Amino acid sequence: MSRSTRAAGRRSAPRANRSRQRSHRARTASKAIGLTLVSALIPGSGLVMGGRKKLGAFVLTISIGLLVIAAYVGLTRRDSILAFAVSPRQLLIATAAVVVLGIGWIWVVVASHKLIRPVSMTYTARLAGSLFVGLLCFAIVVPTTVAAQTVMAQRDLVGSVFQSEGNSKSATRPKVDKKDPWANTPRLNLLLLGADDGVGRTGVRTDTVIVASIDTKTGDTALISLSRNWMRMPFPKDSPLHKIYPDGYYDPSGPAEQPEYYLDSMYENVPKQHPGILGQTDNEGADVVKLAAGAALGLDIDYYMQVNLAGFRQIIDAVGGITVNVNYRVPIGGDYGDGPGSNNAKKPSGYIEPGADQKLDGYHALWFARGRYGLSDPSRQERQRCTIHALVNSVNPATLVTKYQQIASAGKQLLRTDIPQEILPAFIDLGIKVKKAKVSNVDLDKSKNFPSGQNPKYEAMQEIVAKAIAPKGKPVASSPSTKPTKKPSSGSTKKTPNPAVTPGEAENLNDACAYNPSQSGN
Repeated sequence: MSRSTRAAGRRSAPRANRSRQRSHRARTASKAIGLTLVSALIPGSGLVMGGRKKLGAFVLTISIGLLVIAAYVGLTRRDSILAFAVSPRQLLIATAAVVVLGIGWIWVVVASHKLIRPVSMTYTARLAGSLFVGLLCFAIVVPTTVAAQTVMAQRDLVGSVFQSEGNSKSATRPKVDKKDPWANTPRLNLLLLGADDGVGRTGVRTDTVIVASIDTKTGDTALISLSRNWMRMPFPKDSPLHKIYPDGYYDPSGPAEQPEYYLDSMYENVPKQHPGILGQTDNEGADVVKLAAGAALGLDIDYYMQVNLAGFRQIIDAVGGITVNVNYRVPIGGDYGDGPGSNNAKKPSGYIEPGADQKLDGYHALWFARGRYGLSDPSRQERQRCTIHALVNSVNPATLVTKYQQIASAGKQLLRTDIPQEILPAFIDLGIKVKKAKVSNVDLDKSKNFPSGQNPKYEAMQEIVAKAIAPKGKPVASSPSTKPTKKPSSGSTKKTPNPAVTPGEAENLNDACAYNPSQSGN
């Protein structure tokens, strides 16, 4: 072969290679843009169309594999998802994975467009292609960033509010099997505390004390409100506080009415009077109230969850408000000017007017739950239960997806608890059951058992609670006091009185929170 022939062969080879590359390219800029869109929707397909078949097949396989795995885990491994969602370490790994996948997706789109677009393009076509690729990349960056921020918000919330068992201390927290926390717990008793601290107030008083007793199999929940002005709160006989207050928390030599020995004062006063008496704990006030509330109701309180009422409005605003039925005028502000934590006497600055299905923002929802000027304490307890009920009903998947960062930020600032990180998956699973189950209010029969707060009949209340939460395996011998009625939704606008509830009986919260303008709140 002559030298000229070999040179001609070498020159002709690149032309053949360029010809093969051109065969994979789109003939027009508009078609290239369309194929680039396909490559963004089906990562790897653009690389295959552009001639990088092995690389494209690899990316396509990875993409399909990730989708299949996600679908399988989402449909069959809910426990794994719950455990993942409350593990700070795994959430950090998830954040890094989201960022890496986002960067990889962008690279695939850009590389696919370069392989697909025509070799010869006008300036306008090239500019249009670049702008379109930029828009696609932006469309990938936004959800990737939001997803990463949401995962980090969840990690921050879990790490800030829920401490691991080894990194936290509690004098009253039970020991449980972390693999199956409810194996020996037919009912979980959770203490809900509303701390009335804030600007212009002295100290911390737990004006809201509610026990949620939850059936761990069905999610059926009984809410039991304790009155803030109860005195002589008992302690378990094996508690060191029982030795100091064998007849309950009060001063035997003091007057009949002792505000500094009310239930709502115990959170702050007992730790001040007897620091360290319960042993090592991160929140002695909460442990004191757990013991006292449990002894009063005949229950073993497992965990507490404390909410700063001043920050409660942030949660309400984060979920877009709540819908409640307002049966009577509820005051905004107002102070009698006497009693612990009071300021100067003043009239309310306004009122929440009666009406069905009212949408309340955080400010008004807080006063709906707290307002008491001119109203009775039991009426405020009922509104607090209805507020919790409305908040649970207002949280839906769409709200969680769109506003989760706001919810997490608010939750981090206002929540405090002794629930350990290790059992959070079981708690979330139980919470899902509660949202779908029956929630009832247990009437402790105020007229008989605590017409005033000076000497409540705790033994009688314990009998009521035991009956309300007992397994319903056998029919009750006594006949019902009212005929069965349809249960209206919590937002029902039916303007008829609620069915009569026998004192000491449990009442469905859908009925208790229905619109009933005949109520006065007194």
